[in-house]
Amino acid sequence: MSEKVAFITGASRGIGAETAVALAKAGYRVAITARTLAEGESHDHLGTATSLPGSLKATAAAVSNQGSEALCLKADILDEANIIDAAKQAIAHFGRVDLLFNNAVYQGAGNQEALLDVTRKQLEAIYQGNVFTPLALIKTVLPGMLERKQGTIINMLSYTAFNNPPVPADQGGWGFAYPSSKAALGRMAGSLRAEHAEAGLRCFNLEPGTVVTEVMKAAGITEEVMKRFKPCTPAAIAALVRWLADNDPLTEWHPEEILRGPAIAKELELLKTPSLLGA
Repeated sequence: MSEKVAFITGASRGIGAETAVALAKAGYRVAITARTLAEGESHDHLGTATSLPGSLKATAAAVSNQGSEALCLKADILDEANIIDAAKQAIAHFGRVDLLFNNAVYQGAGNQEALLDVTRKQLEAIYQGNVFTPLALIKTVLPGMLERKQGTIINMLSYTAFNNPPVPADQGGWGFAYPSSKAALGRMAGSLRAEHAEAGLRCFNLEPGTVVTEVMKAAGITEEVMKRFKPCTPAAIAALVRWLADNDPLTEWHPEEILRGPAIAKELELLKTPSLLGA
């Protein structure tokens, strides 16, 4: 088995969980973090305490089915010290982190508020989860990557970070807070490449397109509605992350800017990748 190790945030369900299993199938050992350790736990999603399908234990079981090891680390991206401790535990356990996938995203209140309505408290939570915590994780794992002269960092972005909304958030568009946090996150990869140009470091921004998630379903957004936006599956994006883990993007994909997940997945014929969860 490969000695490579991946650290994945938001791995209790969706893209994070699928990525953990896809990487495990490729021989990676994985450290997985999320708030939900076991099925049935309730957490704040969209400002309401809700229990959603999926858990770290379920992801770990699926990883085990692929013959690999998953280290479950319950952690909240709103608690920076908590997530740093999780990364240190992963390094202590596995001895290294070769791939950091900053996948988790803040899911509480404020994401869809109008500019006049979003509060300072909501903004602080959004930026903590989507900017400060990913930065703290990078700072924690980067020294080891530089010492080994190899490492991959993939930051999950959003179409909304670089495009104006067609209509207000309450009419099907998006607001200011969430996109601005993802735009800030999008500046990290370029800075890292410039600062460590000869260090063997690979840093990418990944935009997954529209992906139907459990949170979206909980918000009442059905798959029928999402079909209008040609959604991509979590398994397809996970397959792309797995591909990026050990392959360099083509120049024409503009990897120095942002990798457009659905278009690249289509080119690599990954769109029909089946889910490995529960397999």
